[in-house]
Amino acid sequence: MGNIAIDGPAGAGKSTIAKIVAKKKGYIYVDTGAMYRAMALFIIREGIKPEETDKIEEACDKADISIKYVDGEQVVTLNGESVNGLIRTEEVSNMASVTSVNAKVREKLVALQQKLGKETDVVMDGRDIGTVVLKDAPCKIYLTASDDVRAKRRYDELMEKGVQCDLNEIKKDIIERDHRDMNRAISPLRRADDAVFLDSSSMTIDEVVSKIIELSE
Repeated sequence: MGNIAIDGPAGAGKSTIAKIVAKKKGYIYVDTGAMYRAMALFIIREGIKPEETDKIEEACDKADISIKYVDGEQVVTLNGESVNGLIRTEEVSNMASVTSVNAKVREKLVALQQKLGKETDVVMDGRDIGTVVLKDAPCKIYLTASDDVRAKRRYDELMEKGVQCDLNEIKKDIIERDHRDMNRAISPLRRADDAVFLDSSSMTIDEVVSKIIELSE
């Protein structure tokens, strides 16, 4: 399989880039972050706090999360309900970053991701795709950008959706999330030994896409 693994910190543009690359290559795009967000949404709905590890692990057994394509669009389902429009809030993002370090949460979702990667050519983005999920992917990218650039991108995205937000708070959240992701005990965010380092701070989306397609040929 010609799988493409894209890792990197929050706000690096991984999902945007991965979707375009998948479309141009005719591959399936698997948004692993959306799967963790769906689990986080379920945990929030259950009224579970981030520190309640036992309850989080119990919740895993009650959450059925899957990804399907409807008219070419990825639909993330949580217990049969499409949650595409509910998993992009800051509350869900922060809960996902905290709960994704849980071994049982990761075990459940990684198994599904690996199954998808074996069945078809995929472009997958996340924090541990090249190091854990798709270790044998022939093309691995570590995509990043400066803290300021990533915060501004997230700010613009939220403002465009009509969500009032504070740029400094978003930057603070991003730095805290980086620290959590890079220092967690299970599958920390790091560049795979065979991944190409790509800093998109001063690159356009088209330039990043072209570079990744070039590397995957």
